[in-house]
Amino acid sequence: MSVMINPRIDASTPVIVQGMTGRAGRLHTRLMREYGTNVVAGVSRRMETQEVDGVPIFATCEDAVKATGARTSIAFVGAFQLLDAMREAVSAGVSYLVTPTEGMPVHDGMKARELTLKAGATWIGASTPGMAVPGAAKLGFLPNDALRPGPLGLMSKSGTLSYEAGYRVAQRGVGQSVWVGVGGDPVKGLRYADLVPFYASDEQTRALLIIGEIGGHEEEEFAAQLKAQAFTKPVFALIAGSSAPEGVTMGHAGALVHGAHGSYASKAAALKSAGVEVFSTLEEMERVVCGVCKGRE
Repeated sequence: MSVMINPRIDASTPVIVQGMTGRAGRLHTRLMREYGTNVVAGVSRRMETQEVDGVPIFATCEDAVKATGARTSIAFVGAFQLLDAMREAVSAGVSYLVTPTEGMPVHDGMKARELTLKAGATWIGASTPGMAVPGAAKLGFLPNDALRPGPLGLMSKSGTLSYEAGYRVAQRGVGQSVWVGVGGDPVKGLRYADLVPFYASDEQTRALLIIGEIGGHEEEEFAAQLKAQAFTKPVFALIAGSSAPEGVTMGHAGALVHGAHGSYASKAAALKSAGVEVFSTLEEMERVVCGVCKGRE
């Protein structure tokens, strides 16, 4: 079942925050609003207060959607509460969900993926730092210092490594068109390959960078989709783990190496066969990506 994906939001997109009265919800709601995100409502079953910093709080997503018309939600709730929160949001008519929570149970993740696919909803997560359209809005906690409007589409699993990559290119004057943290849990919504058609058609995106890691098959799936799409824009990949010792579990829950599959060598070979320029160091990535992007402005 395929869903047309368009991850773009802007400063006018109304956003609901589920779990807004919790510590993480309050903090990141404030930071997202300071960046420009249009947070119009919060949801809290406890209803300890009717508003936070001027944002109204509702008992249910249904109430929040009816009052605001919002169709976008970000959920700051616990891993074991996340599936219920997503069900509530989708039932209320939310069609764009971001879930930063790490460690969602695998069976819950499978149910959440089926739920969102059937509803035709876009799900970014689980275990994601969020997404951003730099200069317009962000959902999650991507650092402002790493965000700058520009021509580079950016997708990442790892939060920390992608922050450094985004910061480095931004400091050299190369910003991002749309940055999507696809997340590192074993089961999630969007994967790299799902976003290839969007970046291929997006006029603001002139080049594409993925921040990958050893383990899993996502980078190989991405390479296959690039070929199927006949993607014509420059594509770059920074893959973490080139020197990781064999047989040692590292990284995200979804970063599992099975024999030769999921290794640095297998990922690099698949990506290179699709025309992707692959880097193992930030310094090399920064130099080449910035050079190419500045040449295409």
